[in-house]
Amino acid sequence: MSGDTSEKPPAAAAANGPSNRSSSHGDSTAADPAATKGRSSAESGTALERADSKAVRAPKGSDNDPFAHLPDNEAEILKKQVATPVVKAGVAALYRYSSRNDIIIMAVSGLCAIAGGAALPLMTVIFGNLQNTFQGYFLGTISYDDFQDEIASLVLYFVYLAIGEFVTVYVATVGFIYTGEHISAKVRQHYLESCMRQNIGFFDKLGAGEVTTRITADTNLIQDGISEKVGLTLTAVSTFISAFVIGFVFYWKLTLILVSVIVALMLNMGIGSRFVVKYTKDNIQAYALGGSVAEEVISSIRNAVAFGTQDRLAKQYDSHLIRAEYFGFRKSASVAVMIAGMMWIIYLDYGLSFWMGSKYLIDGVVSLSSVLIIMMSIMIGAFNLSNIAPNIQAFGTALAAAAKVFNTIDRVSPLDPTNDDGEKLDKVVGTIRLENVKHVYPSRPEVVVMKDVTLEIPAGKTTALVGTSGSGKSTIVGLVERFYDPVAGRVLLDGHDVSTLNLRWLRQQMALVSQEPTLFGTTIYNNIRHGLIGTRFQNESEDKQRELIFEAAKKANAHDFISALPEGYETNVGERGFLLSGGQKQRIAIARAVVSDPKILLLDEATSALDTKSEGVVQAALEAAAEGRTTITIAHRLSTIKDAHNIVVMSLGTIVEQGTHDELLKRNGAYAKLVTAQNIAKVNELTGEELEEIDEKDEQLIRKASQGADVGYTEDPSNNIQKKLDRSATQGSASSKALQARQPEETKQYGLWTLIKLIASFNKEEWKLMVWGLCWSIICGGGNPTQAVFFAKQILTLGVPITPVNSAEVKKESDFWSAMYLMLAFVLLISNMAQGVAFAKCSERLVHRVRDRAFRSMLRQDVAFFDKDENSAGALTSFLSTETTHVAGLSGVTLGTLLMVITTLISAMAVALAFGWKLALVCIATVPILLGCGFFRFYMLAHFQRRSQRAYEQSASYASEAISAIRTVASLTREADVLEQYTRSLDIQQRASLISVLKSSTLYAASQSLVFLAFALGFWYGSTLIANFEYDLFQFFVCFMSVIFGAQSAGIVFSFASDMGKAHHAAGELKTLFDRKPTIDTWSNDGAPVEAIEGAIEFRNVHFRYPTRPEQPVLRGLDLSIRPGQYVALVGASGCGKSTTIALLERFYDPLVGGVFVDGKEISSLNVNQYRSFIALVSQEPTLYQGTIRDNILLGSPREDVTDEAIEFACKEANIYDFILSLPDGFNTVVGSKGALLSGGQKQRIAIARALIRDPKILLLDEATSALDSESEHVVQAALDKAAKGRTTIAVAHRLSTIQKADIIYVFDQGRIVEEGTHTELMRKNGRYAELVNLQSLEKTR
Repeated sequence: MSGDTSEKPPAAAAANGPSNRSSSHGDSTAADPAATKGRSSAESGTALERADSKAVRAPKGSDNDPFAHLPDNEAEILKKQVATPVVKAGVAALYRYSSRNDIIIMAVSGLCAIAGGAALPLMTVIFGNLQNTFQGYFLGTISYDDFQDEIASLVLYFVYLAIGEFVTVYVATVGFIYTGEHISAKVRQHYLESCMRQNIGFFDKLGAGEVTTRITADTNLIQDGISEKVGLTLTAVSTFISAFVIGFVFYWKLTLILVSVIVALMLNMGIGSRFVVKYTKDNIQAYALGGSVAEEVISSIRNAVAFGTQDRLAKQYDSHLIRAEYFGFRKSASVAVMIAGMMWIIYLDYGLSFWMGSKYLIDGVVSLSSVLIIMMSIMIGAFNLSNIAPNIQAFGTALAAAAKVFNTIDRVSPLDPTNDDGEKLDKVVGTIRLENVKHVYPSRPEVVVMKDVTLEIPAGKTTALVGTSGSGKSTIVGLVERFYDPVAGRVLLDGHDVSTLNLRWLRQQMALVSQEPTLFGTTIYNNIRHGLIGTRFQNESEDKQRELIFEAAKKANAHDFISALPEGYETNVGERGFLLSGGQKQRIAIARAVVSDPKILLLDEATSALDTKSEGVVQAALEAAAEGRTTITIAHRLSTIKDAHNIVVMSLGTIVEQGTHDELLKRNGAYAKLVTAQNIAKVNELTGEELEEIDEKDEQLIRKASQGADVGYTEDPSNNIQKKLDRSATQGSASSKALQARQPEETKQYGLWTLIKLIASFNKEEWKLMVWGLCWSIICGGGNPTQAVFFAKQILTLGVPITPVNSAEVKKESDFWSAMYLMLAFVLLISNMAQGVAFAKCSERLVHRVRDRAFRSMLRQDVAFFDKDENSAGALTSFLSTETTHVAGLSGVTLGTLLMVITTLISAMAVALAFGWKLALVCIATVPILLGCGFFRFYMLAHFQRRSQRAYEQSASYASEAISAIRTVASLTREADVLEQYTRSLDIQQRASLISVLKSSTLYAASQSLVFLAFALGFWYGSTLIANFEYDLFQFFVCFMSVIFGAQSAGIVFSFASDMGKAHHAAGELKTLFDRKPTIDTWSNDGAPVEAIEGAIEFRNVHFRYPTRPEQPVLRGLDLSIRPGQYVALVGASGCGKSTTIALLERFYDPLVGGVFVDGKEISSLNVNQYRSFIALVSQEPTLYQGTIRDNILLGSPREDVTDEAIEFACKEANIYDFILSLPDGFNTVVGSKGALLSGGQKQRIAIARALIRDPKILLLDEATSALDSESEHVVQAALDKAAKGRTTIAVAHRLSTIQKADIIYVFDQGRIVEEGTHTELMRKNGRYAELVNLQSLEKTR
């Protein structure tokens, strides 16, 4: 559909609108701007409507070259900085880092794995020989003594097999896990090393997150593919092969006939898995659509809350779930049928073996023991074949992951700080010169950041760069540090082109202090010491270094506060330094910069992120540090750079003017305007003392408020740290109010019974189906013991000496029992299918309901819930897709399986006890061991995987810390140092994990070998009973087969055990979510009903902080009153509380102190849903959902039945009606995910139409035009002005030009209002507002 919208040429699309305009100048609007000016206002309105009416082309695949618009040589430079060659990874590539020891260990482990695999079928040979011996004893061909000897030696063989199996499995597991760890650690190390070599442009494109994923997830996948799975696969293959070798040795004809079983099993798996894969794909796809709906809704949750559309969006989500359930049921049912088919084939196989075997036996070609050996070894072989498939998949994934990782490892970096090419100057003076530099960031090739800049930065002097953001100031720093290469021009240091100098040496000559200083998670001392890396002081004695570090800290004004800390310089700063205040971090960063006495100091807005108090301290530190060095300083606050030797004013990538402070003031240009504005604003600013006083008041108020709320004000634990950290009082008081009376939510532990009740409640309606399924499960469970009786009967029948007289009789009886096997096969086929399909239905129903309920519960939460880091859109969406499916692990399928196991065990014991209680009791004693073996086999395999992932979390977070601070690492030339620490942490983890693997592998090996010992015990005791003629063959085989084989098959069931653990966890999480009652609850009907609203708004002394950042005061005593129908604008620097005001009006949050009143009623006393229905919000990023334009507009209306006229009217008001009609599908045009097929301005106008369709009394505009380009801005602004008529409108604006017509403008600063009035009044005052206006005019003039 998007196809046809985008293919229309833009002109045609515009002209296809209703031709009610005068045709004479139909198309001249776009073509001839001069013509438009002389027209009447009505026509210019038309022009506006047309301005933003191009249909946006859906972006085609990524084949288009982002650098195509640049000249070749420039494109080449940029491509070199981001291109990554693609490497194909073969199997050998996985092992490219294996040492000789690794290869030897793998060879030994491989041999052990093969030997361990061959042992299983050998067991059948012993089994057959035992049967032979028993038979001989009964027929009298063997004497009592011979019988005892023979049995003893055969039983000993079982013991030897057990020991051999234990040793080989242990060696194979440990060996492969060890080499897997070792090799993947090498890969991790090389990967990080390669990352440290890459240029910064590479990371702009990648993002630190992706690197972290590679170093954790992808290397885990590689490790998964080269560890124990290799051993398991070898074992399975060797079992399969040796089983057939044994079969062919004993009698080739029967073996060949039984190969048909394998063909049948393969066919069953093949056909079944085709269906499973097909339906799984459809199911995933259906859910993916639902998932993207969920993601869209959660990522724009404020919108859904503001418009009260939670219920409708949940219905939309549910419609996708219905489809997912449809395919999910088919998938689960296919699995059930496949398993039923497998059981069917196995029992048919028993029947076939005895039927053909008895024929050969009567012909005298083969003995009964051979028939048993062949039959059982083929069964074992066939089953092991099915163990190979999942492992093959792991190898595939490992190869794919390796290709991605090796791509980066093999990438040659164009700016490699680790190589030694390039010259190193003997003496550095420190003169820097930029010549005709043009720069484009490789990650944003369409923006030219610097155009033809030439700038001389003299040695030993301070040069200051000022200008609006995006004017290219920071770019200069990036080019001097050589993070990037310019696309044209040169950067010179002392007359040498920096591209000819050695990169690491170049970066060691300079020190960088950036706006957001990055400290590493180690002690303060080590953080400062990082500045010495690679300089001439690196290898000095410890004392000399300590002296330098103290010296630097004193210069940076940091020595005093560090010494006051309890641990002094040994205080750990926490990850990214979050335990220190901004000013403290900044001073440590300055100390780190000056410690090596660099020639060049780069300060990138080093004080802009600080409050006034710390700024003075840090500024003093910087001035001391800059003494006698070449310093480039970038500043927003002009007061900080008055004394610079040269001030360079930049705008849009060019230099506007330069000179000293006084020269520039005389010129009366852009700089002078900025200075006057900032000076005036300074007068209105509060001094530190006044701020402190306000903070004190703030604190007392908030304490009072929280006590009033019957919640004990808990003293914040960080208070005492505060005193220790000796922060300035302002920050102390701020964070001491942290989270008062808001304890973090404690995670409840629920009992298993509660969770089972919760899950059962979702399947209440299906209880009849469940009971039906459980009945069939019980029948399935009876299969094993029944089979044991048939088996014993067969042996009894065929165990007599065959003579021509009785041969026909024997064959007939044996055939009867073979036919009984046939019957059993069909019973099991039907019962397995019946229970499988029933449970498939139940569990899919369950997942559907859980997902629906979970999504609705999420939408019920208040906005504060979504502000928390752990509740990001991604996390919640993945919770919906993964955790909800885990819940099925506690549903019907698992129950059915458990019932099956219990039935098997109980009936097996009952049968055995009935036929021969003595042997039965001995065999029953081994049941716990056999069950344990089955359980531990699966448990350990799952455990190996979990362990390998957990082991590397720590080192991964270290690596990701280093990579997300890559610029800091690069400017400090810390690359080698980071690697060394990373390698060290990997080594420690490897040692720890080796010990844990040595321990846990014992369990795994034991679980594989104890089975043989149980066999040995059963045979030994059974033979004793037989020797004394207490039992006959029939009794022995019924007891032995039913208990031992029953227990073994029961043990296999534990492959479902992993699901139960996950289900338990998931159910706990869901219960927490369902029980969470938000403070502002959209599900409740409390609060006074709201019939109508006038639109008078008042904020009375409102104090507010975001629950997630309690240490940051946002509003401090805001007073604000708005009369009905006024158009009010809120302006101020970012972070001053403008958008918060809007959020409080929408009641996303409740204020801590004070209240928001509408028409004199406090809004928290009103019914929240009714209250919100009178308000409409248009936010900065317009949110559209998948669906048509019409659906999106309708979401605004609280009613479901909206007339077409109303929609048309809203669209006309929003200036979008003509555009919609010009689209081929009109209102039914699909907007794509998040509205991707429309331009920003078009989306914004649809959002306005959506706001207008609810005919709000209060219209809130949160920077509604700031994200648009100037053309669309005009159109949207016109629409907003139209929309605001006759309503109370509150607009937050960054671009001041958009709100000059406002009835009243409130200027915010630090959470309070500092000025109010109309545009002209405020301009006359020449205060804060005037400064903002001047700043913005600088952006425009150039």
